[in-house]
Amino acid sequence: MEVIDEVIGSQAPGPLPSFSRIHVLMVLDVLYRSGPMGRASLARAVGLGEGAIRTVLSRLCGAGLVEVSRRGCELTEEGRSLWSAIRSKLLRLGEIRNAPVEGGGFAYIVKGASRKVRLGVEQRDEAIRAGARGAITLVFKGGKLIMPGISDDVRADYPELSEEIMASAELGEGDVVIVAFADDSKKAEYGALAAALTLLE
Repeated sequence: MEVIDEVIGSQAPGPLPSFSRIHVLMVLDVLYRSGPMGRASLARAVGLGEGAIRTVLSRLCGAGLVEVSRRGCELTEEGRSLWSAIRSKLLRLGEIRNAPVEGGGFAYIVKGASRKVRLGVEQRDEAIRAGARGAITLVFKGGKLIMPGISDDVRADYPELSEEIMASAELGEGDVVIVAFADDSKKAEYGALAAALTLLE
């Protein structure tokens, strides 16, 4: 993640960047999943303005992670290698329809991070700072999902949520699922990713 922090670090002189670590990671993720893409399409997919996406791409190109050609923007081998390493710990689960709260939900999985979870308050707060309305943290332990401080068995207390998550991902002991919710899916995705990053520090 040091490379990512270098990309977002302010480059004096000049204003602070209008994007965050979340945006940089989402650019890498979108390009990893989609392949070559035009700048305007990438800006829409990530939720940034074209000026900000130009700056992000410039810095990612400078770091050797992205290249821009007539085919569009795409990851270099180094970029794919970096994102593959991040994806081994951080998985994008996607939209969640059965979140136990009103509003759209979006989930990420952080592999083997259960020891870093207390009651999920830090993750909720980080999701809110990123624009979501809140987040819940689930831990896979002993073959079942638990919600620390709230539910010792999510399957019993929130059966639809448990069924949706378990059908969407193969969880391992100690994996953590972060579900953020917001009024729109992009804010929910930002929130879930921001919350998940607290467990990668």
